[in-house]
Amino acid sequence: MLTLFTDTDNDITPKVAAEYGYKLISMPYAIDGKTYFPYEDGEEIDLHAFYDGLRGGILPVTSGISTEKYKEYFRPEFEKGNDILYVHFSRKMTCTFDAMDEAVAELLKEFPERKFYPIDTKGITIVSYNIAKEIGDMYLAGKGAEEIVAWANTEVDKFAQYFFADDLKFFRRSGRVGGISATMGTLLGIRPIIYMSPDGQMVSLTKERGRQKAMERLVSFVEELGEDIYSHRVIIGHTDAPELASELAERLKNKFGENLNIEIIVTNPTAGSHCGPNGVGVSFHAKHR
Repeated sequence: MLTLFTDTDNDITPKVAAEYGYKLISMPYAIDGKTYFPYEDGEEIDLHAFYDGLRGGILPVTSGISTEKYKEYFRPEFEKGNDILYVHFSRKMTCTFDAMDEAVAELLKEFPERKFYPIDTKGITIVSYNIAKEIGDMYLAGKGAEEIVAWANTEVDKFAQYFFADDLKFFRRSGRVGGISATMGTLLGIRPIIYMSPDGQMVSLTKERGRQKAMERLVSFVEELGEDIYSHRVIIGHTDAPELASELAERLKNKFGENLNIEIIVTNPTAGSHCGPNGVGVSFHAKHR
């Protein structure tokens, strides 16, 4: 048997996980020294309250999980005789996967007949969510691990993600935008368009003045790079900015038609700690990233 895993940095909620049979790894964040593991303390998170806290000046700190924590997730499945396929966020964005590698190596010595299949989505939030859902569809259709991995080897790089943030101080703190440009950008209403690069890192691609110009730019990327987008989901993610997300959805439908398969979700709190509130982005199947 094969057990699917994914993580909360991919915007997967317990409800979505249950639809596909995913087991969910919780990626933590800390506020004032207290560490939170999304969904481990309950099935729901008040994301509006979380982002309001960011608006009020709270600056959470994110971290990875330990080798022992990974063992707690994976050991029960190996003990049952199940192999594991883990669809995770970008390895380039964290050191937590060093701990995962150590945990898996130790477990495979204990369970040498078992197999572990990691799939790096080379992204985070909506692009990883998009890929995880595609893999979930394959799993439900009876596809095996080798076939899913072969698909991922070519298709992961064909799921793109572009987004903008409203207040650059969050990226400044995480090192994504230099301090001076972040401060001046916020004052001048400059919004960098950021994308997930082919090697799985957040890269500032271009800058637009004002939200409307930034929204237009997001649509233009879908228009320029979109490939077979009607056969795949278009995921819009936002950091507590539902009006912006709805506006982006309308712009895309006006451009591509009402039959575009659009899903709108809220960005998870761990990733949202770096992006800040009032941002919006889109993920779609593309010619390339």
